[in-house]
Amino acid sequence: MTDLTSLILDRIRDVPDYPQPGVLFKDITPLLADPVAFAAVVDALAGTYRVDKIVGIEARGFILAAPVAHRAGAGFVPVRKKGKLPSETLEASYDLEYGSATIEVHRDAFHPGERVLIVDDVLATGGTAQAAVELVRRAGADVVAIAVLMELGFLKGRDRLVDVEVHSLVVV
Repeated sequence: MTDLTSLILDRIRDVPDYPQPGVLFKDITPLLADPVAFAAVVDALAGTYRVDKIVGIEARGFILAAPVAHRAGAGFVPVRKKGKLPSETLEASYDLEYGSATIEVHRDAFHPGERVLIVDDVLATGGTAQAAVELVRRAGADVVAIAVLMELGFLKGRDRLVDVEVHSLVVV
């Protein structure tokens, strides 16, 4: 186990039966509250790829993606839940481990050919990440990779992302 892996895993709290019975929620707030751990995660995600834009997926993905974009010298683009963006949008619907949802991005968020890294906190079933990839591509940009703090390997979300590189700092 690497030092970064230990740093991350020691600061993620398991919360059983949240947000509904049978779900084991991985709470990253203790990691975010630790400035050393938070900086290490941002550095690890930012140093991986050269890109023009970093996409952050609502809501916890914003917490990681914005400082990653700053550190990488890239722009930040929010992918939000349906109805939260003020201008013309593209949308994609998907299933997740305990329901379904629709996300949106501004139609003009990317220029053709821009290199984009999608950042999120957790890769679970892969539905959210797959929808974000679809949105970025429909907007005319190229998805370089998806980078996540933590991958829930037992849910096999990576299997849904066959045409994009996935980089996980830890897999549980």
